Amino acid sequence: MERHGLGRREALRRLTLGGLGVASLPAWVEALTGLAEARGHEHATAPAAPAADWKPKALDAHQDETVATISELIIPTTDTPGAKAALVNRFVDEVVADASEADRREFLRGLRWMDGRSSELFGADFVKATPEQQTALLTIISSDKNKSLEDEIGRDFFRAIKSMTITGYYTSEVGLKQELGDDGQLFLLEFKGCTHTEHGAPAPAPVPKKAPPRPVMKPPTPQRS
Repeated sequence: MERHGLGRREALRRLTLGGLGVASLPAWVEALTGLAEARGHEHATAPAAPAADWKPKALDAHQDETVATISELIIPTTDTPGAKAALVNRFVDEVVADASEADRREFLRGLRWMDGRSSELFGADFVKATPEQQTALLTIISSDKNKSLEDEIGRDFFRAIKSMTITGYYTSEVGLKQELGDDGQLFLLEFKGCTHTEHGAPAPAPVPKKAPPRPVMKPPTPQRS
């Protein structure tokens, strides 16, 4: 069992780091990425608390809403559920709560930066901006061509939240069963991986799926509507 578990974690590592598209990351981003991978195995088997009973541990209500909004932009709902339905925001909160104080501070600074930059550009916090404006800001901070020091905090934050979103989604019941086609019996023994080239994963041999694969947004994706 442990051998298979290590293989599954390695697959997640390749998926998340490949999706970030960078050779090196700030130490705090690396730390949160690694912590998310470690928590992913637990996330796959943990029962979800009813919405009325769940409270964030590290985030306040506004920060949690911002995380949920960004994660849904990264993995939106299409013909299969997106990040919100997979409760990725809860996973991110767990990871941030378990992080070191220094790493948690960097992540929360990134959330504050998102609101500040959104206010500068659009006159509203990120969650109050229009979907088009939200996508425009993610376009800025996700671009490999953006070397502006002004956006450095945002670029690092996006790398962190994207890696946690990918891990949280593909270790959730929604991601495993509906997106990857896992029947609930094999996922603890074998991680099937993601075929989305946007995440840097190689395409596997065709296998039957319960639902057709859907594109996952690597903000921005101009072709998506």
